[in-house]
Amino acid sequence: GKDRIIFATKEDHETPSSAELVADDPDDPYEEQGLILPNGDINWNCPCLGGMASGPCGEQFKSAFSCFHHSTEEIKGSDCVDQFRAMQECMQKYPDLYPQEDENDEKSSKDLEAASMEASAAKEEKGSS
Repeated sequence: GKDRIIFATKEDHETPSSAELVADDPDDPYEEQGLILPNGDINWNCPCLGGMASGPCGEQFKSAFSCFHHSTEEIKGSDCVDQFRAMQECMQKYPDLYPQEDENDEKSSKDLEAASMEASAAKEEKGSS
């Protein structure tokens, strides 16, 4: 893949760096692309996702968001309930990282999933007009 592990020795750290920083790369496929890349893929590096694609529940978020994005159901995302449930269950394990909107509000999982899907649908409709 894209990552490479390099081991540095003590001697490597004693010599000054000769690295040159390159200003913004106009060919960077993720720079200024927004949520959806020109090829239709989801830009997981988009700041608009607020870091949700990384962290302990990043894979669950990606699964749910991808499912919703590619959903062709009459009620968009209605085929993604299991993925949203898995994401929610993961987030509940990390309340410090993913605080609940209102801790006194005892909503059921279905209510939260429906609200999540409705919000995403509204956001997508707003962005596509």
